[in-house]
Amino acid sequence: MLKAVAIDDEPVALDVIQSLAAKISFVQVAACFTNAFEALPYLQQQKVDLLFLDIKMPDISGIDFLKAIPNPPMVIFTTAYSEHAVQSFELDAIDYLLKPFSQARFLKACTKAYEQYLLKNPETTPSFIFIKTGTEQVKVSFDEIMYVESSGNYMQFICAGKKITSRLTMGEAETLLPAAEFVRIHRSYIVSKSQVTKIDRNTVWVQQTALPIGSAYVNEVVKMIQ
Repeated sequence: MLKAVAIDDEPVALDVIQSLAAKISFVQVAACFTNAFEALPYLQQQKVDLLFLDIKMPDISGIDFLKAIPNPPMVIFTTAYSEHAVQSFELDAIDYLLKPFSQARFLKACTKAYEQYLLKNPETTPSFIFIKTGTEQVKVSFDEIMYVESSGNYMQFICAGKKITSRLTMGEAETLLPAAEFVRIHRSYIVSKSQVTKIDRNTVWVQQTALPIGSAYVNEVVKMIQ
């Protein structure tokens, strides 16, 4: 899991980041600060993997603050202004989020950070995710999941003996699952490769359940049997 800190002089912006991060199983916002200088001791004393950093702040810009930190963590800039995008990437920022940003855009940025984290720390590759269902976060091992089905505004994670429903889009669910273990076969279905028992021209069987292959996903299915 990524341990994150958010710095923004607007409390409402911090509330947004905390709310969006709460829906992502691999990000934990451990601390928030409206003053960059107050955040500095925390960053010096704690191991932080990711920094959500506003650029336009009254006492010091996010860019200048980042330059002043020795051995800074990964950073995602959050700002209402686009003119600093090039400079932010010159500082090796993971991403640059323009306010207001959506859950999907926030998830994309966090996923990029997580991928970088796993590349640097391969021993920490998880074997599970936490799926938000109602007010709870349910821990589910990847090898428990047979397939995932889209159902209106929700995703259903079908496991042996249980079904977990979460308010996610298909794209968000696809991002949460490792591509090495799961493949999308239809606009409404993602399957666990290890649970597939049979494939024919139009159908994938997950154990005894037959699921359709969408025309746009035929190539992905073919890769499983090559």
